[in-house]
Parts: sequence; C-alpha cells; structure tokens
Amino acid sequence: MKRFSMIIISVMLLFSLAAAVCAAESAYTDVSDSDWYAGAVKELQTEGIMNGVGNNRFDPNGIFTRAQLATVLYRLAGEPAVSGEDGFSDTKSGTWYSDAVLWASKGGIVNGYGNGKFGTNDPTTQEQLAVMLWRSAGSYVLGSAYADPDGVENSASNWAFDAVRWARVDGLLTDAIPFEPTKPATRAQVADMVSRYLQLLERFSDPDAVSGATSQSDAGGRILVAYFSCTGNTEKVAGYVAEALDVSAYEIVPETPYTSADLNYSDSSTRAAREQNNPNARPGISGKVENMDQYDIIFLGYPIWWGQAPKIMYTFVESYDLSGKTIVPFCTSGSSGIGSSAVNLSKSAPDAEWLSGNRFSGSATKESVAKWIDGLGLEPGVD
Repeated sequence: MKRFSMIIISVMLLFSLAAAVCAAESAYTDVSDSDWYAGAVKELQTEGIMNGVGNNRFDPNGIFTRAQLATVLYRLAGEPAVSGEDGFSDTKSGTWYSDAVLWASKGGIVNGYGNGKFGTNDPTTQEQLAVMLWRSAGSYVLGSAYADPDGVENSASNWAFDAVRWARVDGLLTDAIPFEPTKPATRAQVADMVSRYLQLLERFSDPDAVSGATSQSDAGGRILVAYFSCTGNTEKVAGYVAEALDVSAYEIVPETPYTSADLNYSDSSTRAAREQNNPNARPGISGKVENMDQYDIIFLGYPIWWGQAPKIMYTFVESYDLSGKTIVPFCTSGSSGIGSSAVNLSKSAPDAEWLSGNRFSGSATKESVAKWIDGLGLEPGVD
C-alpha cells in the first residue's frame, strides 16, 4: 500500500527544516564535519528523527536495532496514533518502541521473523534497512530495464532483491562504503540512507514518479498461488493460502476435464492411473499465467495421486522458466503425505529454489494454513 501521508509529512519536514540543517553544528564529539555521513547525522539530529547514544556521542560504527529502525520510520510518518497489540512474543507494551513496532507491523512495513518474534534488539541488516524503506515508500518494483549484472541486488536475499535494486537505482546507496546486504547496518549507514530517502521524497513528491516504477500492490504482488484441484479440497486450501498472503489464486485448468470415472483409484485402467504410470504424460492445460516473470515466489498446490503430483503439474512447471524463483509446494490427501512428490516435481524446474512442502487434509482450517505460512520464514527478519 502506498503511504501518501507518510510521504507528505516527510517532505514537509524536509522543507521546513532544511535551513536549520545547513546551519546546525554537530552535537556529537565522534562525528567530524569531514565524515561522509556528517550531513545526514546533522539533518536527522535537527529533525529529531535519529538521536545519539548519550554522552555527546553518535557512535557511527555501532549497530542499529530493529526496534530503533521502526522508531525512526515511525517518526518520519509523524508518529500517528495507534491502538491494539502487535502480536509479537518478544515485545513489551509501554516501552519506547511499542507504538512504533505496532505501527510498522500494522502498516506492513515489517511483520517479524515468522515465528511470532519481532527481534527487538537484533541488529538491522543492510538489506532489512533497504526493505523497510522500500515498503515505506510503497514497494516499488523496478523491472528488467533496471537490471545490472554488477548490481548489488544480485548478492541480496531473494526477498530483498526488489528493495535493494530500488535503493541502488534511486540513489539511496553511498559510494563511500560498500553495501553488503546481509551484514549489519551501522548507525552511520542508517542515517545516510534515511537522509537519502528524504531527498528522494523531495525529488518525487508524486510517488508514482519514482523511477517510473509501479508499486508492488499495483503490479499484483510478487507471489503467485497456483493450484490444480478436482474434488475441491486443494482449491479450498489454495484459497486459504491466497487469503493469508493477500493475493489471488490461479487455477490450473485441464484442457480435458477429469471425470469421476477418470479418478477411480480402484481401476488401474482409468485416465488418471494411465497418466501417473506414464513418465512422459503431460496433460494439456487451458490458459496460462500472464507475466510469470513478475513473480518471485510461487505456492504450488495439488492433490496426491498414487503417491505423486498429478502429471498436469509437470505440464504447468515445464511451461515456464522458473529459474531463480522460490517454489513452495503444498498438497492435499486423505492419508498420504507429500512424500517424494515435490522432489520429483522439482526435477522439472531444477534452477528454482524448492522449499519443503506440506500436506493438508481435506478438513484443514484457515488457521492451520496461516500458521504454516507464518512459519516458512520466506523473508527472514522482515517478513
């Protein structure tokens, strides 16, 4: 979601205090005017967005925790009133960071580690910093026109790729030091990137002008939920998956629908049995996924037929270039587990990253599906 109010407030702060920033002298004994981050530190100090560590020190090489970053972004947003609980097991109400973490979690800027924890005192990594700023700006997706084989995003985690590319293209990264995505961000680096973010908002007060990009929400998201279902069980679970991820589900529809006779498990001569026993069977599919390139993560759902994924799933997987994508298989069955079905299916897209799958029964609940997704940890530290 685009955060127009945050952008407007931030730009107003930037204009109203610009003159004061220029005139301000650093209050920190460990920040010299010649330091590459000095201007950013002065700016954020003047605006009351980022403070020192006490004793007239800024500690430029110190770490910056996740709670501290949430607080900085909350201040940028004008510290709007919040209510409710953040749902994390490692945060405490009534603390200096409580409102900020609640605001950030409700706004989708950060949701935690996926195991119910926020990581309050954990160091913010450089790619987490990029992701949180990216989400604050509206999750702008920069397409292949901005690709660079030497771009630092290529060394980032999959879940941070779009954010780091955006940070590189829109000038949030400094040449003074290397950007190392998985390493902790220093306090100097946080100040510099936040300052550059404010400058970006000044240049593009209309957020749709940023790099000519479209927001993630406008692009329909980066997650695809695709499923094949004959009896409705997989369709139901896929619906729960899509609801938990706030995306739409795509049904894999066979060119020739399966009848109940085709699915008679007690008859080895049925259509489904013949297909499952034929390693070369690839049943036709009606329709296709448009713009498959836009998806980074694909949840792939199917029923278990004779211990394996239906051969139409092989047709689907082999119809696209899934290189570099993360695929999360899930299946439904009355008793059989997921077994080797996902491993065998993965051989049709060996250049994708396949996560361990999960089997659901026909009576799976919305809550059990959401809990499974929450525990996947697809975006460590920021999901």
